[in-house]
Amino acid sequence: MVTVGDITNYLIPKGYTLAVTLEIADATLGGLAMGTGMTTHSHKVGLYHETIESYEVVLSDGSLVVASRTENEDLYKALPWSHGSLAFLVSLTLKIVKVKTYIKLNYIPVKGQSNYCDMIRLLSGDNGSDYPVPNYLEATIFSRDEAVIMTGDYSDFDPNLPVNNLARWYKPWFYKYVESFLKKGKHTELVPLRDYLLRHNRAIFWVVESMIPFGNNPLFRLLFGWLLPPKPAFLKFTTTPGVRAFTFTRQVFQDIVLPIRKLEEQINTSEKLFDAYPLLVYPCRIYDHGAHSGQLKAPKKVNLIDGTNYAMYNDLGIYGVPGFVKRKEKYNPVTSMREMEKFTREVGGFSFLYADIFMTREEFEVMFDLTLYEQVRKKYGAQRAFPHLFDKVKPEIDVFEIGRQYEIN
Repeated sequence: MVTVGDITNYLIPKGYTLAVTLEIADATLGGLAMGTGMTTHSHKVGLYHETIESYEVVLSDGSLVVASRTENEDLYKALPWSHGSLAFLVSLTLKIVKVKTYIKLNYIPVKGQSNYCDMIRLLSGDNGSDYPVPNYLEATIFSRDEAVIMTGDYSDFDPNLPVNNLARWYKPWFYKYVESFLKKGKHTELVPLRDYLLRHNRAIFWVVESMIPFGNNPLFRLLFGWLLPPKPAFLKFTTTPGVRAFTFTRQVFQDIVLPIRKLEEQINTSEKLFDAYPLLVYPCRIYDHGAHSGQLKAPKKVNLIDGTNYAMYNDLGIYGVPGFVKRKEKYNPVTSMREMEKFTREVGGFSFLYADIFMTREEFEVMFDLTLYEQVRKKYGAQRAFPHLFDKVKPEIDVFEIGRQYEIN
């Protein structure tokens, strides 16, 4: 039950942070281990599970075992993306990295889709050149033709640069602040490390805008900004089936891992199906660990960076109310999402499974490699105590019936 907020408070004063630190303070390290996560350092280290040295888990028979690269290796490989369907997690050993007090953060506005896509790939190291790769890298795409790319590196205090405590409750939501540089131009500042790591926390990227449209108003931030973000547990507790169905059909909340060499296609497909901006882009290494080494399939050979065992992918974050819904135009959320999943399977990508999935079981088993998972599930007796992964992550509502109703209407 250790959260990102807990671990950053503990590690940063000692001069360290996790190699992969999610931006949401209430996310638990164990939840990320059983699911997955990435951050703006993932273009250097990969997904969250690549930074896990070992797990301690309780199996279905009540026994406590360690899973690592040298002990119960098959279980170690299958636990990521298992979502608690193999064992009960009680302890983790995680990699940490040495840090400095500040992040020197550059905001780079770029016009033209090919320009910002090429720059993201270059900065991520996708072309395998000697071009300097920053410690942190992300992009927020505000339209097909405009984006702001952010690069960050560890820094000590520099009196020549302004310091921005951007995570304070009264500050503008981070993505709105980023958007301002489309007009202001390039900017560089120092951001305290914890403020940087949790920069998207208050607005949950830009999801809170759908709940509280006036939440970025300066007066609201000053008086009530300390209340944000809403606690995920509170949201789950207060979400009735009716509210769940309503938000399901009128909002999109997806994180999808896709080859970065298909970035232009990702953006255009998302626009066609959802017309929802901004879009989040986090470059990330996906490693080739060989056949049947876990639920994530190995990258296609064509996407591997020369001389390495990894390909550069990216998280495409699609959040908010689709433009079609805002304009009250015809929109079928199930058809749109199934088309996005089809595109994802075709290019060799993966859906993050904490979000709703719209696949049949057969389609799910095309996207993910369950060969090792099924072997481990049987070997360690998980079927006696834990639901199957697909049953664990599929929506509790009938998405196909909702899609049919939209077709009828």
